[in-house]
Amino acid sequence: MAEISLHRPYPASAVEAWDFKTDVAVIGFGAAGACAAIEASAAGAKVMLFERGSGSGGASGLSGGEIYIGGNGGTEAQREAGFSDSTEDFARYLKMAGGPCADEAKCDLYAKQALKHFDWLKAQGIPYRGNYLPGKQIEPMDDSTLIWSGSEAAAPFCNEAKPAPRGHVIQHMGWGGGRPLMDILDKRARDLGVELVTDARALALVQDGDRIVGVVLNIDNKPHFVKAEKGVVLATGGFVMNEEMRRKYCPETFKVNDPIGDQDDGTGINLGVSAGGDAIHMDQFFTTCPWTIPEPQANGVFVNVAGQRFINEDCYHGRVSRTMVDQPGGRVYLLLDSAHFAEPLELARTDIVGTGDSWEEVEAELEMSKGTLSATMAFYNKHAKNGVDPLFDKREPILTPLDQGPFVALELNFETSYFSFFTLGGLKTSIDGEVLDRTGSPVGGLYAAGRCTSGLPAWGHGYSSGMSLADCTFFGRQAGRKAAG
Repeated sequence: MAEISLHRPYPASAVEAWDFKTDVAVIGFGAAGACAAIEASAAGAKVMLFERGSGSGGASGLSGGEIYIGGNGGTEAQREAGFSDSTEDFARYLKMAGGPCADEAKCDLYAKQALKHFDWLKAQGIPYRGNYLPGKQIEPMDDSTLIWSGSEAAAPFCNEAKPAPRGHVIQHMGWGGGRPLMDILDKRARDLGVELVTDARALALVQDGDRIVGVVLNIDNKPHFVKAEKGVVLATGGFVMNEEMRRKYCPETFKVNDPIGDQDDGTGINLGVSAGGDAIHMDQFFTTCPWTIPEPQANGVFVNVAGQRFINEDCYHGRVSRTMVDQPGGRVYLLLDSAHFAEPLELARTDIVGTGDSWEEVEAELEMSKGTLSATMAFYNKHAKNGVDPLFDKREPILTPLDQGPFVALELNFETSYFSFFTLGGLKTSIDGEVLDRTGSPVGGLYAAGRCTSGLPAWGHGYSSGMSLADCTFFGRQAGRKAAG
Protein backbone atom coordinates (compact mmCIF):
# COMPACT_ATOMS: atom_id res chain seq x y z
CA MET A 1 0.00 0.00 0.00
CA ALA A 2 1.27 3.49 -0.87
CA GLU A 3 1.78 6.04 1.90
CA ILE A 4 -1.37 7.84 3.05
CA SER A 5 -0.56 11.50 3.82
CA LEU A 6 -2.26 14.89 4.09
CA HIS A 7 0.73 16.28 2.22
CA ARG A 8 0.80 14.00 -0.83
CA PRO A 9 -2.12 12.71 -2.92
CA TYR A 10 -2.62 8.97 -2.92
CA PRO A 11 -2.28 7.48 -6.44
CA ALA A 12 -5.52 6.11 -7.85
CA SER A 13 -3.56 3.25 -9.37
CA ALA A 14 -2.76 2.03 -5.85
CA VAL A 15 -6.39 1.85 -4.72
CA GLU A 16 -7.25 -1.83 -4.50
CA ALA A 17 -10.98 -1.28 -3.95
CA TRP A 18 -13.29 1.70 -3.47
CA ASP A 19 -15.31 1.54 -0.25
CA PHE A 20 -17.73 4.24 -1.44
CA LYS A 21 -18.61 5.72 -4.81
CA THR A 22 -20.39 9.00 -5.33
CA ASP A 23 -20.53 11.95 -7.72
CA VAL A 24 -19.50 14.61 -5.21
CA ALA A 25 -17.71 14.04 -1.90
CA VAL A 26 -18.00 16.94 0.57
CA ILE A 27 -15.56 17.01 3.48
CA GLY A 28 -16.88 18.91 6.50
CA PHE A 29 -20.42 19.55 7.74
CA GLY A 30 -20.40 23.20 8.74
CA ALA A 31 -22.30 25.85 6.80
CA ALA A 32 -19.96 25.67 3.78
CA GLY A 33 -20.17 21.89 3.51
CA ALA A 34 -23.91 21.84 4.09
CA CYS A 35 -24.59 24.44 1.39
CA ALA A 36 -22.22 22.72 -1.05
CA ALA A 37 -24.01 19.41 -0.47
CA ILE A 38 -27.47 20.97 -0.80
CA GLU A 39 -26.63 22.70 -4.07
CA ALA A 40 -24.83 19.71 -5.58
CA SER A 41 -27.73 17.44 -4.68
CA ALA A 42 -30.28 19.91 -6.04
CA ALA A 43 -28.29 19.90 -9.30
CA GLY A 44 -28.88 16.15 -9.59
CA ALA A 45 -25.58 14.78 -8.28
CA LYS A 46 -25.23 11.93 -5.86
CA VAL A 47 -23.60 13.48 -2.79
CA MET A 48 -21.82 11.99 0.18
CA LEU A 49 -20.91 14.28 3.07
CA PHE A 50 -18.13 13.21 5.45
CA GLU A 51 -17.75 14.81 8.88
CA ARG A 52 -14.97 14.06 11.36
CA GLY A 53 -17.25 14.83 14.32
CA SER A 54 -20.42 13.04 15.29
CA GLY A 55 -22.76 15.55 13.69
CA SER A 56 -23.13 18.85 11.88
CA GLY A 57 -22.03 22.23 13.14
CA GLY A 58 -18.34 22.99 12.90
CA ALA A 59 -17.35 26.56 13.67
CA SER A 60 -20.61 27.70 12.03
CA GLY A 61 -22.56 26.02 14.82
CA LEU A 62 -20.61 28.06 17.37
CA SER A 63 -21.40 31.39 15.65
CA GLY A 64 -24.15 33.93 16.18
CA GLY A 65 -25.97 32.85 13.02
CA GLU A 66 -25.46 36.26 11.42
CA ILE A 67 -25.07 36.64 7.64
CA TYR A 68 -23.82 39.80 5.92
CA ILE A 69 -26.29 40.81 3.20
CA GLY A 70 -27.07 43.92 1.16
CA GLY A 71 -26.97 45.52 -2.28
CA ASN A 72 -29.59 45.85 -5.03
CA GLY A 73 -31.46 48.46 -3.02
CA GLY A 74 -31.44 46.43 0.18
CA THR A 75 -33.35 43.59 1.80
CA GLU A 76 -36.91 44.09 3.06
CA ALA A 77 -35.57 44.61 6.57
CA GLN A 78 -33.16 47.28 5.34
CA ARG A 79 -35.76 49.09 3.25
CA GLU A 80 -38.42 49.02 5.97
CA ALA A 81 -35.88 50.53 8.36
CA GLY A 82 -35.25 53.34 5.87
CA PHE A 83 -31.94 52.17 4.41
CA SER A 84 -31.31 51.96 0.67
CA ASP A 85 -28.25 49.85 -0.02
CA SER A 86 -26.81 50.05 -3.51
CA THR A 87 -24.81 47.21 -5.01
CA GLU A 88 -21.96 49.62 -5.66
CA ASP A 89 -21.80 50.76 -2.03
CA PHE A 90 -22.02 47.17 -0.83
CA ALA A 91 -19.23 46.00 -3.12
CA ARG A 92 -17.07 48.98 -2.21
CA TYR A 93 -17.45 48.24 1.49
CA LEU A 94 -16.58 44.57 0.98
CA LYS A 95 -13.42 45.55 -0.87
CA MET A 96 -12.40 48.06 1.79
CA ALA A 97 -13.08 45.44 4.47
CA GLY A 98 -10.82 43.03 2.58
CA GLY A 99 -8.06 45.62 2.51
CA PRO A 100 -4.88 44.44 0.76
CA CYS A 101 -6.24 40.86 0.79
CA ALA A 102 -9.56 41.59 -0.96
CA ASP A 103 -10.65 39.29 -3.78
CA GLU A 104 -12.44 41.86 -5.90
CA ALA A 105 -14.14 39.31 -8.15
CA LYS A 106 -15.69 37.59 -5.13
CA CYS A 107 -16.74 40.93 -3.65
CA ASP A 108 -18.41 42.01 -6.89
CA LEU A 109 -20.19 38.70 -7.42
CA TYR A 110 -21.47 38.49 -3.87
CA ALA A 111 -22.65 42.12 -3.90
CA LYS A 112 -24.64 41.46 -7.08
CA GLN A 113 -26.20 38.21 -5.89
CA ALA A 114 -26.54 38.65 -2.10
CA LEU A 115 -30.27 39.42 -2.22
CA LYS A 116 -30.95 36.31 -4.30
CA HIS A 117 -28.80 34.38 -1.85
CA PHE A 118 -30.94 35.74 1.00
CA ASP A 119 -34.03 34.44 -0.80
CA TRP A 120 -32.31 31.05 -1.17
CA LEU A 121 -31.53 30.93 2.55
CA LYS A 122 -35.14 31.65 3.41
CA ALA A 123 -36.26 29.01 0.91
CA GLN A 124 -34.22 26.45 2.87
CA GLY A 125 -36.37 27.29 5.88
CA ILE A 126 -34.20 29.83 7.72
CA PRO A 127 -36.56 32.30 9.48
CA TYR A 128 -36.07 36.05 9.87
CA ARG A 129 -38.30 38.29 11.96
CA GLY A 130 -37.51 41.25 9.70
CA ASN A 131 -37.09 44.09 12.20
CA TYR A 132 -34.21 46.52 12.75
CA LEU A 133 -32.36 46.83 16.07
CA PRO A 134 -30.50 50.17 16.22
CA GLY A 135 -27.36 50.94 18.19
CA LYS A 136 -24.03 49.17 18.63
CA GLN A 137 -24.67 45.47 19.20
CA ILE A 138 -22.55 42.34 19.60
CA GLU A 139 -25.50 40.05 18.85
CA PRO A 140 -29.19 40.70 19.47
CA MET A 141 -30.38 39.47 22.85
CA ASP A 142 -33.83 38.98 21.34
CA ASP A 143 -34.89 37.61 17.94
CA SER A 144 -34.25 40.81 15.98
CA THR A 145 -32.95 40.59 12.40
CA LEU A 146 -31.02 43.62 11.23
CA ILE A 147 -28.05 45.13 13.08
CA TRP A 148 -24.97 47.21 12.39
CA SER A 149 -22.36 44.47 12.33
CA GLY A 150 -19.28 46.17 10.95
CA SER A 151 -17.58 49.53 10.47
CA GLU A 152 -20.12 50.77 7.92
CA ALA A 153 -20.84 54.05 9.72
CA ALA A 154 -17.23 54.68 10.79
CA ALA A 155 -14.29 56.28 9.02
CA PRO A 156 -12.73 55.58 6.61
CA PHE A 157 -15.46 53.25 5.31
CA CYS A 158 -18.34 55.73 5.53
CA ASN A 159 -16.35 58.24 3.47
CA GLU A 160 -16.36 55.97 0.41
CA ALA A 161 -19.42 53.73 0.79
CA LYS A 162 -22.85 54.93 1.93
CA PRO A 163 -23.47 53.29 5.31
CA ALA A 164 -26.17 50.69 5.87
CA PRO A 165 -26.63 47.95 8.49
CA ARG A 166 -26.13 44.54 6.85
CA GLY A 167 -25.97 41.96 9.63
CA HIS A 168 -29.00 39.65 9.20
CA VAL A 169 -29.52 37.32 12.17
CA ILE A 170 -31.65 34.19 12.20
CA GLN A 171 -34.85 34.52 14.26
CA HIS A 172 -33.67 33.08 17.55
CA MET A 173 -33.91 34.32 21.11
CA GLY A 174 -30.54 35.30 22.55
CA TRP A 175 -27.01 34.66 21.41
CA GLY A 176 -25.84 31.58 19.55
CA GLY A 177 -28.01 31.48 16.43
CA GLY A 178 -25.43 29.40 14.57
CA ARG A 179 -26.69 26.14 16.06
CA PRO A 180 -30.34 26.51 14.91
CA LEU A 181 -29.05 27.74 11.54
CA MET A 182 -27.02 24.56 11.15
CA ASP A 183 -29.94 22.41 12.28
CA ILE A 184 -32.01 23.78 9.39
CA LEU A 185 -29.25 23.27 6.82
CA ASP A 186 -28.59 19.79 8.23
CA LYS A 187 -32.23 18.77 7.78
CA ARG A 188 -32.39 20.26 4.30
CA ALA A 189 -29.32 18.28 3.18
CA ARG A 190 -30.74 15.05 4.56
CA ASP A 191 -34.15 15.71 2.98
CA LEU A 192 -32.45 16.04 -0.41
CA GLY A 193 -30.89 12.60 0.00
CA VAL A 194 -27.34 13.61 0.92
CA GLU A 195 -25.68 10.57 2.49
CA LEU A 196 -23.93 11.52 5.72
CA VAL A 197 -20.99 9.63 7.19
CA THR A 198 -19.83 10.89 10.59
CA ASP A 199 -16.69 10.18 12.61
CA ALA A 200 -14.80 10.21 9.31
CA ARG A 201 -11.47 12.06 9.29
CA ALA A 202 -9.86 13.00 5.99
CA LEU A 203 -6.39 11.52 5.51
CA ALA A 204 -5.46 12.18 1.88
CA LEU A 205 -6.79 13.08 -1.54
CA VAL A 206 -6.71 10.52 -4.33
CA GLN A 207 -5.21 11.65 -7.62
CA ASP A 208 -5.33 10.19 -11.13
CA GLY A 209 -2.96 12.08 -13.41
CA ASP A 210 -3.64 15.79 -12.87
CA ARG A 211 -7.13 15.27 -11.45
CA ILE A 212 -8.42 14.64 -7.93
CA VAL A 213 -10.77 11.66 -8.13
CA GLY A 214 -11.41 10.82 -4.51
CA VAL A 215 -10.42 10.98 -0.87
CA VAL A 216 -9.13 8.65 1.82
CA LEU A 217 -10.83 8.84 5.23
CA ASN A 218 -10.26 7.22 8.58
CA ILE A 219 -13.51 5.49 9.57
CA ASP A 220 -13.56 3.03 12.48
CA ASN A 221 -9.76 3.35 12.66
CA LYS A 222 -9.31 2.04 9.13
CA PRO A 223 -8.60 3.85 5.85
CA HIS A 224 -11.63 3.96 3.55
CA PHE A 225 -11.35 4.98 -0.10
CA VAL A 226 -14.05 7.18 -1.63
CA LYS A 227 -14.38 7.58 -5.39
CA ALA A 228 -15.78 10.98 -6.38
CA GLU A 229 -16.66 10.93 -10.07
CA LYS A 230 -17.24 14.67 -10.37
CA GLY A 231 -15.31 16.29 -7.57
CA VAL A 232 -14.24 16.67 -3.96
CA VAL A 233 -15.30 19.76 -1.98
CA LEU A 234 -13.14 20.76 0.99
CA ALA A 235 -15.07 22.55 3.74
CA THR A 236 -13.02 21.76 6.82
CA GLY A 237 -12.48 25.19 8.41
CA GLY A 238 -9.32 27.11 9.21
CA PHE A 239 -6.25 26.21 11.24
CA VAL A 240 -6.80 27.95 14.56
CA MET A 241 -6.47 24.64 16.44
CA ASN A 242 -3.15 23.73 14.82
CA GLU A 243 -0.32 25.31 16.82
CA GLU A 244 2.35 24.15 14.38
CA MET A 245 0.62 25.84 11.45
CA ARG A 246 -0.05 28.97 13.52
CA ARG A 247 3.65 29.22 14.44
CA LYS A 248 4.62 28.81 10.80
CA TYR A 249 2.06 31.10 9.18
CA CYS A 250 0.31 33.24 11.80
CA PRO A 251 2.57 33.72 14.86
CA GLU A 252 0.83 36.94 15.91
CA THR A 253 -2.07 34.80 17.18
CA PHE A 254 0.12 33.67 20.08
CA LYS A 255 -0.34 37.10 21.64
CA VAL A 256 -3.93 36.05 22.55
CA ASN A 257 -5.34 32.91 24.11
CA ASP A 258 -8.98 32.15 23.25
CA PRO A 259 -9.23 30.32 19.92
CA ILE A 260 -12.69 29.85 18.37
CA GLY A 261 -13.12 26.73 16.34
CA ASP A 262 -14.44 23.22 16.43
CA GLN A 263 -11.81 20.96 14.89
CA ASP A 264 -10.20 23.61 12.70
CA ASP A 265 -6.76 22.03 12.38
CA GLY A 266 -5.89 23.01 8.81
CA THR A 267 -6.69 19.62 7.29
CA GLY A 268 -8.44 21.03 4.23
CA ILE A 269 -5.71 23.58 3.60
CA ASN A 270 -3.02 20.91 3.77
CA LEU A 271 -5.02 18.64 1.46
CA GLY A 272 -5.46 21.44 -1.06
CA VAL A 273 -1.79 22.35 -0.98
CA SER A 274 -0.86 18.68 -1.43
CA ALA A 275 -2.69 18.70 -4.76
CA GLY A 276 -0.97 21.88 -5.93
CA GLY A 277 -3.33 24.45 -4.47
CA ASP A 278 -2.07 27.86 -3.40
CA ALA A 279 -2.55 28.91 0.25
CA ILE A 280 -2.74 32.71 0.53
CA HIS A 281 -2.95 35.39 3.24
CA MET A 282 -2.05 32.80 5.85
CA ASP A 283 -0.89 35.51 8.27
CA GLN A 284 -4.36 36.99 8.60
CA PHE A 285 -6.58 36.47 11.64
CA PHE A 286 -9.62 37.89 13.39
CA THR A 287 -9.62 38.75 17.08
CA THR A 288 -11.95 40.59 19.40
CA CYS A 289 -12.57 41.45 23.01
CA PRO A 290 -16.15 42.54 22.29
CA TRP A 291 -17.56 42.75 25.81
CA THR A 292 -16.24 46.25 26.47
CA ILE A 293 -17.25 47.72 23.13
CA PRO A 294 -21.09 48.09 23.17
CA GLU A 295 -22.63 51.37 24.25
CA PRO A 296 -21.95 53.12 26.54
CA GLN A 297 -18.35 51.85 26.59
CA ALA A 298 -17.89 52.68 22.91
CA ASN A 299 -17.96 56.32 23.99
CA GLY A 300 -14.67 55.65 25.73
CA VAL A 301 -11.15 56.12 24.45
CA PHE A 302 -8.50 53.44 23.95
CA VAL A 303 -4.84 54.24 24.58
CA ASN A 304 -1.70 52.10 24.45
CA VAL A 305 0.94 51.87 27.19
CA ALA A 306 2.41 55.16 25.97
CA GLY A 307 -0.91 56.93 26.55
CA GLN A 308 -1.58 57.40 22.84
CA ARG A 309 -4.82 56.74 20.96
CA PHE A 310 -4.62 54.40 17.95
CA ILE A 311 -8.14 53.93 16.48
CA ASN A 312 -11.52 55.59 16.05
CA GLU A 313 -13.45 53.74 18.73
CA ASP A 314 -16.78 53.90 16.89
CA CYS A 315 -15.73 51.25 14.35
CA TYR A 316 -16.43 47.52 14.62
CA HIS A 317 -15.18 45.83 17.78
CA GLY A 318 -13.10 43.33 15.78
CA ARG A 319 -11.29 46.15 13.96
CA VAL A 320 -10.68 47.90 17.29
CA SER A 321 -9.38 44.69 18.87
CA ARG A 322 -7.20 43.68 15.94
CA THR A 323 -5.57 47.11 16.07
CA MET A 324 -5.13 46.73 19.83
CA VAL A 325 -3.01 43.62 19.29
CA ASP A 326 -0.70 45.68 17.06
CA GLN A 327 0.13 47.97 20.00
CA PRO A 328 3.32 47.63 22.03
CA GLY A 329 3.42 46.52 25.64
CA GLY A 330 0.97 43.61 25.72
CA ARG A 331 -2.00 45.64 26.90
CA VAL A 332 -4.19 48.64 26.18
CA TYR A 333 -6.44 50.76 28.37
CA LEU A 334 -10.07 51.76 27.94
CA LEU A 335 -10.64 55.19 29.43
CA LEU A 336 -14.11 56.19 30.66
CA ASP A 337 -15.70 58.90 32.75
CA SER A 338 -18.47 58.44 35.30
CA ALA A 339 -21.14 59.25 32.69
CA HIS A 340 -20.14 56.34 30.43
CA PHE A 341 -18.86 53.62 32.75
CA ALA A 342 -20.71 50.32 33.04
CA GLU A 343 -19.37 47.19 34.69
CA PRO A 344 -17.99 44.91 31.94
CA LEU A 345 -19.18 41.33 31.72
CA GLU A 346 -17.12 38.96 33.82
CA LEU A 347 -16.32 37.05 30.63
CA ALA A 348 -14.22 40.00 29.45
CA ARG A 349 -11.61 39.36 32.15
CA THR A 350 -10.75 43.05 32.41
CA ASP A 351 -9.68 44.94 35.53
CA ILE A 352 -9.90 48.51 36.74
CA VAL A 353 -6.27 49.53 37.05
CA GLY A 354 -6.51 53.29 37.37
CA THR A 355 -8.90 55.85 38.87
CA GLY A 356 -8.78 59.51 39.65
CA ASP A 357 -10.60 62.81 39.81
CA SER A 358 -8.49 64.03 36.88
CA TRP A 359 -6.81 62.42 33.92
CA GLU A 360 -3.49 63.46 35.45
CA GLU A 361 -4.27 61.25 38.45
CA VAL A 362 -5.19 58.31 36.20
CA GLU A 363 -1.95 58.87 34.26
CA ALA A 364 0.04 58.70 37.50
CA GLU A 365 -1.74 55.53 38.68
CA LEU A 366 -0.88 53.85 35.37
CA GLU A 367 2.76 54.95 35.87
CA MET A 368 2.82 56.70 32.51
CA SER A 369 5.19 59.55 31.77
CA LYS A 370 3.81 62.85 32.94
CA GLY A 371 2.02 64.76 30.20
CA THR A 372 1.27 61.74 28.00
CA LEU A 373 -2.20 60.35 28.72
CA SER A 374 -3.34 63.67 30.21
CA ALA A 375 -2.33 65.50 27.03
CA THR A 376 -4.08 62.88 24.92
CA MET A 377 -7.33 63.38 26.84
CA ALA A 378 -7.05 67.17 26.92
CA PHE A 379 -6.71 67.21 23.13
CA TYR A 380 -9.50 64.66 22.69
CA ASN A 381 -11.97 66.48 24.97
CA LYS A 382 -11.23 69.89 23.48
CA HIS A 383 -12.20 68.73 20.00
CA ALA A 384 -14.96 66.31 21.07
CA LYS A 385 -16.85 69.25 22.56
CA ASN A 386 -16.96 70.67 19.04
CA GLY A 387 -18.01 67.34 17.52
CA VAL A 388 -14.74 66.57 15.74
CA ASP A 389 -11.86 64.12 16.07
CA PRO A 390 -8.93 65.49 14.06
CA LEU A 391 -6.74 62.43 14.62
CA PHE A 392 -8.99 59.46 13.88
CA ASP A 393 -12.33 60.89 12.67
CA LYS A 394 -14.52 59.31 15.33
CA ARG A 395 -18.09 60.46 14.70
CA GLU A 396 -21.06 61.62 16.77
CA PRO A 397 -23.03 60.32 18.62
CA ILE A 398 -20.28 57.93 19.80
CA LEU A 399 -17.85 60.86 19.90
CA THR A 400 -18.41 62.64 23.21
CA PRO A 401 -16.20 64.39 25.76
CA LEU A 402 -15.01 62.34 28.73
CA ASP A 403 -14.94 65.16 31.26
CA GLN A 404 -17.24 64.08 34.09
CA GLY A 405 -15.11 62.72 36.91
CA PRO A 406 -14.24 60.51 38.57
CA PHE A 407 -12.37 58.77 35.75
CA VAL A 408 -11.41 55.14 35.26
CA ALA A 409 -9.01 53.04 33.20
CA LEU A 410 -9.77 49.41 32.39
CA GLU A 411 -6.89 47.16 31.34
CA LEU A 412 -7.31 44.81 28.37
CA ASN A 413 -4.39 42.44 28.64
CA PHE A 414 -3.70 40.36 25.53
CA GLU A 415 -2.67 37.31 27.55
CA THR A 416 -5.32 37.32 30.28
CA SER A 417 -8.35 39.21 28.94
CA TYR A 418 -10.84 37.49 26.65
CA PHE A 419 -9.54 37.92 23.11
CA SER A 420 -11.23 35.31 20.93
CA PHE A 421 -9.60 34.64 17.57
CA PHE A 422 -9.64 32.52 14.43
CA THR A 423 -7.59 32.35 11.24
CA LEU A 424 -8.60 33.86 7.89
CA GLY A 425 -5.98 32.63 5.41
CA GLY A 426 -6.53 29.59 3.23
CA LEU A 427 -6.73 28.14 -0.24
CA LYS A 428 -7.04 30.43 -3.20
CA THR A 429 -10.27 29.66 -5.05
CA SER A 430 -12.15 30.97 -8.05
CA ILE A 431 -15.60 32.52 -7.73
CA ASP A 432 -16.93 29.03 -8.50
CA GLY A 433 -15.05 27.42 -5.64
CA GLU A 434 -12.34 25.79 -7.79
CA VAL A 435 -9.05 25.37 -5.93
CA LEU A 436 -6.41 27.31 -7.88
CA ASP A 437 -2.70 26.58 -8.19
CA ARG A 438 0.04 29.22 -8.17
CA THR A 439 -0.53 29.99 -11.83
CA GLY A 440 -4.21 30.64 -11.20
CA SER A 441 -5.31 27.46 -12.97
CA PRO A 442 -7.89 25.13 -11.39
CA VAL A 443 -6.77 21.88 -9.80
CA GLY A 444 -8.93 19.36 -11.62
CA GLY A 445 -11.71 17.84 -9.53
CA LEU A 446 -10.95 19.87 -6.39
CA TYR A 447 -13.15 22.56 -4.86
CA ALA A 448 -13.20 24.37 -1.52
CA ALA A 449 -15.31 26.82 0.46
CA GLY A 450 -15.49 28.47 3.86
CA ARG A 451 -12.67 29.17 6.24
CA CYS A 452 -10.24 26.73 4.60
CA THR A 453 -10.19 29.30 1.77
CA SER A 454 -9.32 32.97 1.62
CA GLY A 455 -12.74 34.46 0.92
CA LEU A 456 -14.78 37.57 1.71
CA PRO A 457 -13.40 37.85 5.28
CA ALA A 458 -9.77 38.07 4.23
CA TRP A 459 -8.25 40.85 6.38
CA GLY A 460 -8.31 40.91 10.18
CA HIS A 461 -8.41 44.71 10.34
CA GLY A 462 -11.54 44.89 8.20
CA TYR A 463 -13.68 41.97 9.33
CA SER A 464 -17.42 42.45 9.93
CA SER A 465 -19.69 40.03 11.77
CA GLY A 466 -21.65 37.91 9.29
CA MET A 467 -18.97 37.87 6.61
CA SER A 468 -17.82 34.35 7.46
CA LEU A 469 -21.30 32.84 7.19
CA ALA A 470 -21.97 34.88 4.06
CA ASP A 471 -18.79 33.48 2.54
CA CYS A 472 -19.46 29.91 3.74
CA THR A 473 -23.05 29.74 2.56
CA PHE A 474 -22.72 31.58 -0.76
CA PHE A 475 -19.40 30.18 -1.96
CA GLY A 476 -20.28 26.78 -0.53
CA ARG A 477 -23.21 26.85 -2.94
CA GLN A 478 -20.93 27.93 -5.76
CA ALA A 479 -18.51 25.07 -5.08
CA GLY A 480 -21.27 22.47 -4.83
CA ARG A 481 -22.91 23.60 -8.05
CA LYS A 482 -19.62 23.66 -9.97
CA ALA A 483 -18.59 20.24 -8.65
CA ALA A 484 -21.93 18.74 -9.64
CA GLY A 485 -21.67 20.24 -13.12
